[in-house]
Amino acid sequence: RRVTHKKKKRFCGLQMDSVFVLNTYGDVLIEKHYCGLVNRTVCEKFWSLVMEYKEYSDVPPVVSSGKWYFIHVQHKRLFFLAITQGESQPLLVVEFLDRFIEVLQHYIEDLNEESIKDKFVVVYQVLDEMADGGFPFSTEPNVLTSLVSKSNMFGDLVESIPLPGTISIPLPVGVGGGEFTMGSKRISLATPSGASAQLPVNITSNTYWRASGLKYTTNEIYFDVTEEVDCIMERGRAIKCEIYGDIMCNSRLSGMPDLTLSFTNSRMLDDVSFHPCVRIKRWEESNILSFVPPDGVFKLMNYRTSGSNVEVPIDVKPQISFSETGGGRVHITVTQRTLSRQSIGDVTIVIPFSKNFISSTNLTATVGEVQYDEMEKTCKWKLGKMPRDKTPILSGNVSVIQGTPASSLRNPVIEVFFRITQFAASGIKIDSLSLHNENYRPYKGVKSVTQAGNFQVRS
Repeated sequence: RRVTHKKKKRFCGLQMDSVFVLNTYGDVLIEKHYCGLVNRTVCEKFWSLVMEYKEYSDVPPVVSSGKWYFIHVQHKRLFFLAITQGESQPLLVVEFLDRFIEVLQHYIEDLNEESIKDKFVVVYQVLDEMADGGFPFSTEPNVLTSLVSKSNMFGDLVESIPLPGTISIPLPVGVGGGEFTMGSKRISLATPSGASAQLPVNITSNTYWRASGLKYTTNEIYFDVTEEVDCIMERGRAIKCEIYGDIMCNSRLSGMPDLTLSFTNSRMLDDVSFHPCVRIKRWEESNILSFVPPDGVFKLMNYRTSGSNVEVPIDVKPQISFSETGGGRVHITVTQRTLSRQSIGDVTIVIPFSKNFISSTNLTATVGEVQYDEMEKTCKWKLGKMPRDKTPILSGNVSVIQGTPASSLRNPVIEVFFRITQFAASGIKIDSLSLHNENYRPYKGVKSVTQAGNFQVRS
């Protein structure tokens, strides 16, 4: 018995002991324990480590204190925290927390502190189904929505009953039939609310992510290719440029379709990660995606590409100079590169001037609107859609605080934002789609969007 107990404790330590959700003040909103009860005071140790950093974004995803390891992911001013006290795989835990956030967004449209408090019953039910004993068990949204209902009758019932004071209400998970008293109300529950009493039939099959017997009057599948361009430009050329892309899929196909998807220029992809439905071996052999898709919306793959093959669609040429007399001159030209045939929209240029040395600015633009934040000393130039008949130019003067030495004035790093529809900067295109095991021909829709990520121009 002693040996069995030690092995079980070591086995639990391989992964997550507990999962917490904290707000920006370190308050615990949700706590779920998988391997014994972990006192929530351990979150105070984590928060003391967080307070050592000036910005929340500076906190590393993995920190430790004593015997505890804290692995967290931040989302919309919330900390999703997993705690373990043994050897673990941090990337696996981070992936689980990312998937937990993704699943919650299927149940809660605007994921924030208030919405988590309102839907806390659903959050606990999702955590119950996603992990078992600290190990990820079921992380596929399509499977979880069949296990946990989006509309929770128990939670809606509690909200509709006026209760004086504050009481503790047990979660419906594991609640059987019977009655209980809530204030002056007497409530009867025949079955657990919000949770399915039976596992889905396909949960133990090879294609657990897809239910059997699906039927649609029109069979169609849509692919959304979204790419973000991270680039550092200087003197008209890209010093460093990388593209991060993902392909979202919306499948509405009958039966059990087996799909084969091919790309043009697929050899340009440096790093790829796939949904569990994709057969990895087929991709490694011929760069072709072979998969049985889940029903509904899911992320098919992520990828990254870099190097000389990356096409930068926009060119920003800044000329910013400061003189000894206490003033500065700004002249910025924005052009669309001829390689990009699609129109560039939502173009915004942000120029962060020094807060300590700049007193005022007088900038005008030939295209768009110029906004200047006096407190932050930031100029925002909103061009909107790039015109083809004229070149957008921002020009003007900058006033420097009297007595500022010219050696202390630094040219700002300009941030660029844009969005292009029906264009992929990486050159990746979906070529063909083949269907097997079914006798119909599905409709295929493809949409591509390229937008700026961390796009900087050195002046």
